[in-house]
Formats: sequence, C-alpha cells, structure tokens
Amino acid sequence: MRALVVEDDARIASDLGTALQSAGFRVESCADGEEAWFLGDTEDYDLVVLDLGLPKLDGLTVLKRWRGNGREMPVLVLTARGAWTERVEGIDAGADDYLPKPFRMEELVSRSRALVRRSAGRGSAMQQAGDLVVDTNRMSVSLRGVPMSVTALEYRLLAYLMLHRDRIIAPGELLEHLYGDEDAREANALEAVVTRLRRKLGPGILGTRRGFGYYLEPSEPEG
Repeated sequence: MRALVVEDDARIASDLGTALQSAGFRVESCADGEEAWFLGDTEDYDLVVLDLGLPKLDGLTVLKRWRGNGREMPVLVLTARGAWTERVEGIDAGADDYLPKPFRMEELVSRSRALVRRSAGRGSAMQQAGDLVVDTNRMSVSLRGVPMSVTALEYRLLAYLMLHRDRIIAPGELLEHLYGDEDAREANALEAVVTRLRRKLGPGILGTRRGFGYYLEPSEPEG
C-alpha cells in the first residue's frame, strides 16, 4: 500500500512514517501544502495522512482541490485544532476520517488500515481468496491454514491483490503501489517478487492474464 504523509513537524512526520511502514505501507512524505496538492493530484495513493496546519497552502484548501479534481483516495485528517466545528469542516471538505492531536500511533494505524479496506470495498481485516488468507491487521499470510513466511514486499503485493481481487491489476499499477517513485520501479523487479511468491505458494494461487496483469485465483476476475 502506498501512503502519503503531509506534516510540517519533522518529528511527527518521522514517527508517522515509521508507524505506517511498520504496518506495511510504502510511505512518502512532504511538509507543505503546495507540494502536497501537486503530489496528490498527480500520483496515486492508497492513503493520505493530512495535517491541516501547513505552510504555503493549508490542508483544507489542499483537500478541497483534490476532491474538486476528482481525486478519491482515502484521506485521514490530522489537526491540533479541537473545535467540533473545524472537525465538521474537514469532513465536509472531503476527509474520510479525522484524528485530533495528540493521538496514539496505534489508533492512527488502525484507522488507516480501515480506510484502505473500506476504500476497496472490504470491511474485514481477514481477507480470503480460495485457500489464501491475508490478515491486514497482523500483516500475516496463510495458505490452507498454514502460516506462510513472506517478506514485506511480498506481503504488500499480496495485500494489494487481495483488496482488489475483483479485477486484474496491471503491472504498472502494482509497481507504483509497491515502490512509489523509487528507481526500482521496473518490470523485472515485479517479476522477481511474483516468481518468489509462486515458489512459496505453489500453483493455482497467483494468476496472470497475458497482456493485462495479475490476479488471485481460483476464480479469474473480469478484466
């Protein structure tokens, strides 16, 4: 999962990045509203954690611009402001959830996971496709009831395919959500991860429709 953290307090931003990375997210960050608006308007994220008190462009304005341009990624708003009227303003601007500072990182991670699941139309933390089960809270994978040992990158790939298992995922989309803007966004890097997973999981789990992308078996989704 690919997350954008928009926070101008360097310590808080670092703590957020660490917590979300530990929860299986690929985290990018920025510290001002103008950069946040550009990134959110041009890149695809599974989650945005957005502080309202930003330099250059305030968070509410950024959020309104995103929504005005049809950007629909889940947005969790953070703010030091405590008035209920400002919370309502954030929700009305298009926020999916609202967390006032100070907060516990455990709650932020829990809310973040829930937002990503709801955005994909999935309510439960336990996601299943055939004999494969992905627990998005424990970040664990099991096959036919047997726990599987997977790397962080392999987990992110399986979790993304699981949350979007009703459709075939193009390689470019998977690369973007696995690697973000890193140089490793190459087709052979994705193929290497897929090959490792197929060795671990065996046949009949991770399918390919040539020319379209990847999906989780046993039933092939519509393209």
